[in-house]
Amino acid sequence: QVQLVESGGGLVQAGGSLRLSCAASGRSFSSYTMGWFRQAQGKERDFVAAISRYRSNYADPVKGRFAISRDNAKNMVYLQMNSLKPEDTAVYYCAADRDGAISDISRDYEYWGQGTQVTVSS
Repeated sequence: QVQLVESGGGLVQAGGSLRLSCAASGRSFSSYTMGWFRQAQGKERDFVAAISRYRSNYADPVKGRFAISRDNAKNMVYLQMNSLKPEDTAVYYCAADRDGAISDISRDYEYWGQGTQVTVSS
């Protein structure tokens, strides 16, 4: 019922920036918690950031470098990534949680995008 499409990934040098975008379908977008997760090759999927109607949370490795935001009028969520490091290299996934409670647990999110690759060179 809800479709999510990520874009904005690519190759960037360490210290550079990227902005990821996630376009969501659905008429209840403003009530969803939206999250970003990432999965490096050969590793498990990790929480990156989430934004609800009221607050945002960040994983420790990205605090101070990444910023999550949303534009409810456009059904969009963004992840601004600054000061990128090689260890940020991963496939980044956008996810939606219908209940609107802030969460860093992947199983709480019902809808997922296909992912977008971010590669940071040293």
